[in-house]
Parts: sequence; C-alpha cells; structure tokens
Amino acid sequence: MGFNKILIANRGEIACRVMRTAHRLGYRTVAVFSDADAQAPHVQQADEAVHIGASPAAESYLNIAALLAAAQATGADAVHPGYGFLSERADFAQACADAGLVFIGPPPAAIRAMGDKAQAKRRMAAAGVPCAPGYLGDAQSDAQSNAQSDERLAAEAAKLGLPLLVKAVAGGGGRGMRLVRVAAELPGALAGARREALSAFGDGTLMLERLIENGRHIEVQVFADAHGHAVHLGERDCTAQRRRQKVIEEAPSPVVTPAMREALGRDAVAAALAVGYRGAGTVEFIVDAQMQHHFLEMNTRLQVEHTVTECITGLDLVEWQLRVAQGEPLPLTQAQITFSGHAIEARLYAEDPYDGWAPQTGRIAGWRPEAARIRIDHGIAEGGEVTPHYDAMVAKFVAHGHDREDAVRRLTRALEDVPLLGLRNNGRFLRDLINHPQFTAAQLSTTRLDEWAAASADAAQPLMQRPQPDAETWALAAALLSQPGGTGPISPKIAQPINQAITRPASVAHHDLTLVCDGQSRTLRAPPDGLTVLSRDGAAVRFLSGGVQQRAIAVQDGGTLHLSRQGTSFSFSEPLPYPANNRAADPGRARAPVAGVVAQVAVAVGDAVSAGQALVCVEAMKMEMWLNAAAAGTVRAVHVQLKDNVASGAVLVEIDVAAPKTE
Repeated sequence: MGFNKILIANRGEIACRVMRTAHRLGYRTVAVFSDADAQAPHVQQADEAVHIGASPAAESYLNIAALLAAAQATGADAVHPGYGFLSERADFAQACADAGLVFIGPPPAAIRAMGDKAQAKRRMAAAGVPCAPGYLGDAQSDAQSNAQSDERLAAEAAKLGLPLLVKAVAGGGGRGMRLVRVAAELPGALAGARREALSAFGDGTLMLERLIENGRHIEVQVFADAHGHAVHLGERDCTAQRRRQKVIEEAPSPVVTPAMREALGRDAVAAALAVGYRGAGTVEFIVDAQMQHHFLEMNTRLQVEHTVTECITGLDLVEWQLRVAQGEPLPLTQAQITFSGHAIEARLYAEDPYDGWAPQTGRIAGWRPEAARIRIDHGIAEGGEVTPHYDAMVAKFVAHGHDREDAVRRLTRALEDVPLLGLRNNGRFLRDLINHPQFTAAQLSTTRLDEWAAASADAAQPLMQRPQPDAETWALAAALLSQPGGTGPISPKIAQPINQAITRPASVAHHDLTLVCDGQSRTLRAPPDGLTVLSRDGAAVRFLSGGVQQRAIAVQDGGTLHLSRQGTSFSFSEPLPYPANNRAADPGRARAPVAGVVAQVAVAVGDAVSAGQALVCVEAMKMEMWLNAAAAGTVRAVHVQLKDNVASGAVLVEIDVAAPKTE
C-alpha cells in the first residue's frame, strides 16, 4: 500500500494545496493540465506535469484513461483526486485500484453508498441518523420518459408540500439543485436540475426534500482508517450561501452548544461507520429553528472548507489523508483531539454579486497574496486568465483568531490588503458580509443572501448595491494617470505596477483629463488640487489627501487603471475616440452575457418570440444564464447549437424586431 509519487487529478488551488503537504512530507508530485491550464501555478509547482487534453473545458479532467496514462508515464503510484471532478466517482477509485494505484480517498463501495443521495438517506435512517423528510426518487428508471418521471415527482411534491428542494441523487456542490416555492416553478426546476445533473454527473435521477425554512447548514469533518477507527474533528458552519453554494465557512459554529456538538459528532461518526468509510469525509446536516439537525448528505472527499478545521485543530488534513492511505492508523484518538480559537474562510469568486452573481472571466491584472497576514489558498497568478471552463472560485481567505471577533477583524484586513484586480469579483462583498449585523449575530439562513439579491429596489440591502467611486477615488485615479510614465504599456504577459518607486511627487502641468468608470464619465483637473501622490512602490501607492497620508493599490493593464482602496476596486480608463456601438441599443441581436458553453437552445429560425422570452441558455462556472429576447419579433438566425463554446458578447440569435403598433 506504500507509495512515493502522487498524481493530483485536479487543478487550481486544491492541486497546489495537496502539493504543499506532499512536498513537505517528501513525496514527489505529478500535475495534469488542459490547454487552458498550461501556464497555471499548479503545473509550475509540481515535480512533473502531463498534458491530458486539447480541450480547455472541464472534460479534460474527467478523462480517466488520460489520467491513468499520465500516472503510468511518470511512474506515479498514488492518485489524489482533490475535490470536484472525479473525486466522488466510484468508477475512478476502482480504475485506480485496478491499475495498481493507491487512491487517496475512501473505497469505491463507500463512495457508491454515499454518492447516491437517496440511497445514503436510506442507510442513515437505518443507522439512526435523523434525516429531513422527502421523496427519495423511487420508480425512476432509464426506461421512463422525463414526462413520466415528472408526473410522479409532481405527485410526490404535492404530498410533501412546499417549499421544497429538487436535488440530483448524484454529485454535489450545489449542482442539479433547485428551490421550488410555488407549484408553477416545479416543471422548470425539474427540467433545469435534470439537465444540469446529466451534464455534471451523467445521471438525471432526481429526489425531493422538504425545505427547512431559515435553516443553518452545519457539517462535521470525519476521518476513518482501515483499522476500524473513526473520529470527528468538530463542526463547520456553512450557512452563508448563494444559489445553494457556500460563500463563508467558519469553525466552530457560533450557534452550536457543547451538547449539540457531541450529538452532531456522534451521528457523523455513525454515518461513516455505517458505510465502512476510510479517509476524510464530511457529513452535512441542516439545522432547523428548534436546533434539531437532519442529515443531508455525505461528501466522500476533502472539502473546500477543510482549512478552518485545520486552523482550530492544528492538524494537516491532507497529511492525515496520506497517512491513512499508506495504511497507518489515525494519528489521534477522539479524546486527544482539541480545538483552539475560531477560524473563518471566505471564498473569493470571479463573479459579480451586484448582478445576480454573474460569472466573470478575463485577465488577472493584479494579485499579490503574499501581502496578506493570513492564509490564502489559491491557484492563480498575476497575468493569468480566468476562463469560463471551471468553477468560479479562485481563492480562499482563511483567518484564525482567538475568538470570532478576532478572526473577522483579521479576515477583513486581508480582503482589503489583497484585492484581485482586472475582473469583477466578490472581494468587497465578502468584506461587507462578514461585518454585516446579521452575520455578526449569527442570524443568517441558507437562503438569506438570495433573498437579499431578489429584493425590490426600495427594500434592497445596502450590501447588495454596487459601490461607486467617491470624489477622492476619482481624484486619485486622475493623479496616477497624469504622472509621467503613468500611462505606459505593460508586458503583454504579466501585469506590472504603474511604474517604479518614486521618492517625491512629480511636477507636471495641469490639464483636463476625462475618465470612465462603470459607465460614468468625469472630466477632472489633472493632477488634482488637494491630492498628492507621495510614492509608488510596486503596486503600493501612498498619497496625501485632506492632510492625511493614505494607501491604495494600483496596477495598469493596457489602457486601464485598476485601483483598490480598503477592499473596494474600480477600473478607470480614458474614453475611446471612436466608441463601440452600444450593444444594449440593438434589440435585434441577442448576445452571450458571458463566455461559456451553450446548455440549451429554445428557439429556431422562423419562431415568433415575445419580449422577455427565453432564447438560449449559456452555462459558465456552474451557473446557467438565460438570454432573453429584448423585443418581440421573428427569429431570423440562430448561430449556435448545443455544447458550442461562445465568447462574451457573441451574437447568438438574430431577431427581426416587430414594428411597434400604432393607434
């Protein structure tokens, strides 16, 4: 069972995370990569790397034959699956075993037992673990049509009552899941969940689960070895979610009492023992208003949020995975496991929280995680690209303090000190969220963020409103762009600071400078009166305004200045002399909202469409976005088909817009 060289069958931050521990323990590592990841950090950090697919899409990392061939070519004798992709595929674990490779994870039987959510709930009920009420998807089969399955699901939904969740029985990570609050939403939810589940897991079987209103998502880290031992490492609170996917995780939970912690741990260990588990796993529960916990599912892999458990226990969970895979017993007994302080993880997503969490892609102009005073796990680099082919999470900020307030303060500063520049992201939103009164008071539920995002304008939370640059930020942008060298070009591969460090303010003649930011345009005096740039050292800027010296972070990429102050980032540029045509003003051309893959085409040439009618669904970074008709008319051309890759702004459908009716 021993091994010396580990192939990491994954990418991004988790691949880098596994390598960090493996190298510390003396193991050699092998990375795999698609075309899109050829220059990615995980490739550069590995001892060896193998190209596994010409396609930049996620399918490259799902190619079991290519992964096994890479292991054979490099002499790797073990495989770590990370999370996502093939990490919970029993057939991959079995294929590794058949090829003589150690799979650093649970045995195939345990993955199968917990991989089917419906079957897992049956097993948990038999083991005495409390489960949320629901319909487990009986009587669905490949022989049935979708219409027959939907008819049965609709009947069961009527018995169960609303609101409820439609869930794929396979997979995890929020994929194949839809919330239904009124009966009219059920058909669309079934179709969307089935389509997403088939795409992600190859299995469209669905189940129903009663939604526990105002619930909290609490999960327990478990570990088991091949010698019959199993322990838990405490709970994590993952209640802050958007679109059923986690945003903030913390340990311990601010609402769990010692007695409840004991009950959660007991049930989580019982769940692991019930399926003959081995390695790292996470048992997820939903906690209702009466603080009763109900089993949701078990993730048979390392979780994204394992970092907060590491912080409060002082343990390296990847090291535990490797030791268990080598056949060693668990390093500690339950009585020897202790907890210290409070840890919070914030997931940095390449998404726009002020526009329905829309995924964002593009070039990384600025990224300096070494400036943080906390742990940041990531797999990106300045000058690299964020593509639509993978998950929107690009980094994790993890703060550990002596209590919750201490951890929040440390995390807040890190989010301000280490902005991701070049594309929109949720960094400012994260900072505001962890300081929001409802987070501070532990009063969030799993649906609260979505409720805030869906609120009407007059009821909108300030948290969900896009920040705007204030007068001082406009002035600083003008000052930076008006300095000598401030508008020079940068390397086409690696973004650079605006210029080298200077020791005294530059002296230049005043002139008018017109800048554009988020659709706003201002003409300013440059350099501005009352604001002086004192120095620039790398991306760090020090300036004087109103008698106070302050700091900012600024990087120029081409003609765009990316400027961040206290965690709020803006992009400034001078207006083009020949502005591009306004796409929004052309209702006859429906354009892709983001770069992605076509998941559904709902119209054909010659169809009559009404304003707002769904035309094409584009999937990017685990999210489906529908492109709707801007006006009524007749479809003249459809330029895409299922599974096509499309660029942001590409014309997908053309419509002959109907002439407006006149009285």
